Amino acid sequence: MSYPTPWQGQGPQQPWQGHGGASMLAATADRERTVDVLRAGFAEGRLREDELEKRVARAYGARTVGELMLLVADLPQGPQTAVVQVPPGFRPVPPTFLPAPLPPTNGKAVGALVCGLLIVPTLGLTGIPAVILGHTARAEIRRTDEVGDGLALTGLVFGWLAVSAWTLFLLLLVVAGASSA
Repeated sequence: MSYPTPWQGQGPQQPWQGHGGASMLAATADRERTVDVLRAGFAEGRLREDELEKRVARAYGARTVGELMLLVADLPQGPQTAVVQVPPGFRPVPPTFLPAPLPPTNGKAVGALVCGLLIVPTLGLTGIPAVILGHTARAEIRRTDEVGDGLALTGLVFGWLAVSAWTLFLLLLVVAGASSA
């Protein structure tokens, strides 16, 4: 059995009528915001196209803020209760579900990666700074909520490769010098 939803305008008298800010006349900006929320809901797959079209038509025909609130009440970006006084008994929609802010990336980890990547053009001279920055960054990342462990580890690997290549080269020079003497 299909029950009419409040945004379809069917059913008994709506609770927002005659109560505070929800019965305030809607401005064009209010209608545009409502249409934006509806389009976002459609883009997220929360509304079908035919339902979007019906709600958009009702939004442009709405006279009060309360009518607009009902059109988006079942969407995450629903009515903004801070702007409009909500009538008693009306349950506001939770705030938009935003992803948690990303923690900052450790700057020394970025430096380790850059130094590690520069070992080829600098003939390995940035290997030691890459190792130092990589170890320092990994220690800081363990203590703080920063990210960048992969960057620091990559810088460390390239840095140790450069240091070991220079060590091997110098060792071969010493062996060659000792054998020729």
